[in-house]
Amino acid sequence: MNKQIILIASLFGLTAVILGAFGAHGLEGKISDYHLETWKTANQYHFYHTFALLFLSTFSRAKNASIRISFIAFTIGMLLFSGSLYLLSVRSLIGIDGLGWLGPVTPLGGLCFMVGWVGLFVAAVRNRS
Repeated sequence: MNKQIILIASLFGLTAVILGAFGAHGLEGKISDYHLETWKTANQYHFYHTFALLFLSTFSRAKNASIRISFIAFTIGMLLFSGSLYLLSVRSLIGIDGLGWLGPVTPLGGLCFMVGWVGLFVAAVRNRS
């Protein structure tokens, strides 16, 4: 599982850098300041939870359910939270106005982040080393 977590974290890290650069250089002046701030928030949480996954990989040798739950929750959280914010930020730019339903998806991603952090806490408490 350690390798799987590191591989997923690497992919998320790569996409966070690409999307951060795109937001800073490709979107400025093309979307409103409000939407650019939303993009930056998505990117920050994307990075934070990429690092959380990397940290989680240090516990993965424990092979307990808490690690697996955290891994899944952080991964789904990034897709739902950051993904929905990225799309909501550029919906007018890409010509898709029917993405309003993504608004309620964002808090579900935040809830997944919380579950992931609780799982990491439980994993740390259970770790015997």
